[in-house]
Order: sequence, then structure tokens, then C-alpha cells
Amino acid sequence: MLVLLATALPVGWCGFQDFRQALTFAGCVTGAALMMAALIMLVGIGAVVDCWGRGPSSNFRVVALISTGVALLTNILLALQTWNDGEKLCYQVLTIVLSVSSLSTVVLVWRRLDEIPAPKRVAAALIISTLVAVANFSYQYLFQPYRREATPLVQLNPGKAVLSADGKVFSVPVDIKLVNHSDMGFYVLGAEFHAMGEDVTVSPRDQAPAKWRQEAEQWSRYREKHPLTRREVYQPGKLVAAQPWLPPGNWVEGNDESLTRTVVQLPSNTSFDKLTFYATLSLARKDRLVMDHFGGLAYSWRGDAVPPWMNQKEVDTVIQRAEMQENNAIDQMTRKKRRVTTYWGFGPHGVDVVAVIAPVGEESRTASEQTNRGVRSRYGLIDVYAGPIEETLDEIKARR
Repeated sequence: MLVLLATALPVGWCGFQDFRQALTFAGCVTGAALMMAALIMLVGIGAVVDCWGRGPSSNFRVVALISTGVALLTNILLALQTWNDGEKLCYQVLTIVLSVSSLSTVVLVWRRLDEIPAPKRVAAALIISTLVAVANFSYQYLFQPYRREATPLVQLNPGKAVLSADGKVFSVPVDIKLVNHSDMGFYVLGAEFHAMGEDVTVSPRDQAPAKWRQEAEQWSRYREKHPLTRREVYQPGKLVAAQPWLPPGNWVEGNDESLTRTVVQLPSNTSFDKLTFYATLSLARKDRLVMDHFGGLAYSWRGDAVPPWMNQKEVDTVIQRAEMQENNAIDQMTRKKRRVTTYWGFGPHGVDVVAVIAPVGEESRTASEQTNRGVRSRYGLIDVYAGPIEETLDEIKARR
């Protein structure tokens, strides 16, 4: 009775939560299956009492055996899930204890019966329930999260440069279009647009190998496109515009589009030969987590902690945090509480937006590459880049 009750109550509660709040259809099916298993175990408590009191003459022998078998199967699957994906040791130990206790309960009920009425039907019921449970477990936790990936598109479309009436400034409209062709929804963790003004200088002859190699070694320090020829003299671009183009914390619905227009203005006597536009977008899948709105901002220059793995040279960082929940009740109960944190690093070449999902208090810990890949895969973290899109200024210069 204690084993069935200790298994049925948490299993039923998790099933009810998943049935009401699961983010996927498979999660709702899992919730229904857990509630059904809990109901069988609760009914089995009375059958076990009757079987123990009346012995072989009990009319509920089959119910007692099936309910204890369902408890054993449920605890084994929970133990596999908890030890594979859980992080709290108490739940890992509890599932092992319940699994062993369920096995002993099945043995005790088996010994209490002199024979099993309709053994073929009982075996068929246990085999079918086992196959259904294993199939649902495999689909929900092994196959479904990785069966398909979805990545929205970001399109940059600069318009024609327009000279002002007094001829002192010119404007370049830029349309930023987000296209989500999938049926997946996404949370927006960060969306950044910036424009660089660049000069183009071409040498009449190849540069000296030592100079070209020295410049090539500097390319990895910047996000912008760099020349690959030995004749174009690399000159770092200068930031002329930067801004977010989607509000962080909002979401993108499946099969949806959105359009944002921004305007880049420069004095007409600019020395730049071209403008280069970039847009970035950081997302998290809505079927992998539940994220609250971002709270108040924190700032590195006011003493707020910034992870040591972020390069802080000439960079000021704005920090945003949001609470989150796992996409199913079992993981929410057996895993550490996590938080979504975004770091906006402002430097001379625009903004680097870095999104981190980590246990509360461990955001600054340096994680391995394997851990980072696992987190990005688990929660569907995606970074989308658009650009460079170049716009020459020859025509506007000729009109000024």
C-alpha cells in the first residue's frame, strides 16, 4: 500500500500538470498516461488489501497484480529519466528505492496467489501497457525533441539613399523582415541591428606578405567582413548606427512574419565609400521552455557581475534576466531551477548579444563546449545572422 501510494500521488500530480500545461501534444499524452497509471495504482491499493486479507480466494487478484506491475514499470521509467536528465540527488535516490520496493511488491503479490486466473489475458495486458509506456517515453524524451529543427529567416533590404532638402544629410531606409516558415514559436532573447561606414582602398600592387599576414591575424577580432585579396587595404569600419529591432521577451508565432523599418542618417559630406548593414537575432523555442518577461536591467559599470569568459576590454555590458520553467512537470521537479540571462556587450563594432541558460547562481561558471551544445539543443537556442548587406554611396555623393 505504501509503495503504491508513494508512487501514485507524485505521478498523478505530474500527469495532471502536464495534461494542463504541457507545451506539446506528446506532453499532454504523457500527462494523460501518467494520470491513468496513478488511477490504476490507487484502485490497486484496495485490491492489494483484499488480496492480502482473503488470499487465493480474493476476487481482485488480477487487479492487484496489474496495479503493482504498473507501479514497477512507472518507477523504472522514472528512474531512467531522472538519472539520465535529473539533477537533484534526492529524486534520483527516491526513484531507485521505489523501483526496488515495487519489484518486491510484485513478488509478494505473486507469491500470495496460488494461480493467476486467465494468465494469457494478464500477460497480454502487462505486455501491451509496457509497450505503450516505453513507446510514449521514447517518443517524448528521446525522439520528439530532436526530430525536427526550425530556424526563422532574417532578411535585410536597404532602400535607396535619399538626400535631404538642404543637402546636408542623407538617409538610407532599411527594412528588416523576420520570416518564420515553421509551425514553431520562438521567444526573442535579443535582436540587434547595426550599420558600419567603410572606406575602400585598393593598392596598385600586392601588399608585402608580412603586412597582409599581420592584417589577416586581426580579422577574428571583428564581426565585419574582411578582404581576402592582397591588394585591398583593410580599414576597420566605423559604427554609424546600432539599435534593437525587436523587443526582448516578446515572441514570434509559427508561420508568421514581421517587418521593421529603420533609417540610417549620415552627413552628406561623409568620407565613407559604402555602408554595410548587419542584423542578429537570438531565439529560444517555445516548446522547450516557459519564459517570463525580462526584469529590470543591470549594468557592468555599476558593479553587476559579468562572466569571466566575456571579453571586457573596451566593452560595457547590459544584463537582462528572466525566470523560466521546464517544458514538463517531471523535469521541473527533478532539475535545478534555471534562469535566462542575456548579455549585451557594447563595443566599437556594434553589440554582441549572448544568451545563457544556467542554474540560478551558476551563470558565471565557464561551461564546456559539450555542455553548451547540450543546453542549446535542449532549449532550442538559435542565433540568426543577416548580412553583410552593402550599399555603395557613389550615387548619393554625385548628387550632393
